[in-house]
Amino acid sequence: MKNPIHRYNSRKPDQLREVNARFNLFGYASGSVLFEMGNTKVLCSVNLQSGVPPFLKGKKTGWLTAEYAMLPSSTLTRTHRESSSVRRNGRSIEISRLIGRSLRTIVDLSVLGERTIMVDCDVLQADGGTRTACITGASLALQMAEQKWLAKNAITQSIVKDSIAAISVGIMAGEPLLDLDFSEDSKADADFNFVVTKSNTLVEIQGASEGATIGWDQFEKARRFALHGIKKLFEIGDNYFNSAIAKKNNKDKLDGRQAPFFSLKSRQDMSV
Repeated sequence: MKNPIHRYNSRKPDQLREVNARFNLFGYASGSVLFEMGNTKVLCSVNLQSGVPPFLKGKKTGWLTAEYAMLPSSTLTRTHRESSSVRRNGRSIEISRLIGRSLRTIVDLSVLGERTIMVDCDVLQADGGTRTACITGASLALQMAEQKWLAKNAITQSIVKDSIAAISVGIMAGEPLLDLDFSEDSKADADFNFVVTKSNTLVEIQGASEGATIGWDQFEKARRFALHGIKKLFEIGDNYFNSAIAKKNNKDKLDGRQAPFFSLKSRQDMSV
């Protein structure tokens, strides 16, 4: 019998890290979420602006694009700002494209006209799973933004057809582990990122074996772990989102889970 793999905080193989979400952090953003999975913390914001890329001009449809970046102090060794580099980091470009194409699968862009949804995902602290956290956080931020656009008649009907969440699963010593932190990700023989809709349809799977090849039975178990984790993420995300909407509708002061750290009102108060 194999010895069980010891995980930080004694997590079970199919157990998520602690998940937290805080809404409405930016006063100027249509929707924003500080999304945390364990020690990984990402800040996702969504805005709507006029214009579309050249290949869509005149086609009377909209676009959605995303940008991903790691802030300098997000890692143990300082990460260089891309703005100070000659070219963008290839990893950041790849993850930006993943976030963008994942979100485009759940948005009816034809309703937007020639406007673009801008999604910004900034990693405040990285401890594994930053791309999957950004996808889940950005989906929540997009739902919040849609509420604001509908209330202000910026759009006349709902554009978000579904919601998405993403999670990682790694294989270590022949066994799958859900939601890898950095210490696990760096040792895994194989790891996969699953992006799935709330209606349980597949958006994308990324993954590869590095330390050793894996069998199809191991991959099938990893898939089951991923669907289990994503179901939990939707439950947690819905609870936070519904709480935030209820607070907003009741015009109550946001509680600690949705504290407006960078809200427009806070800025105005500070400027008096």
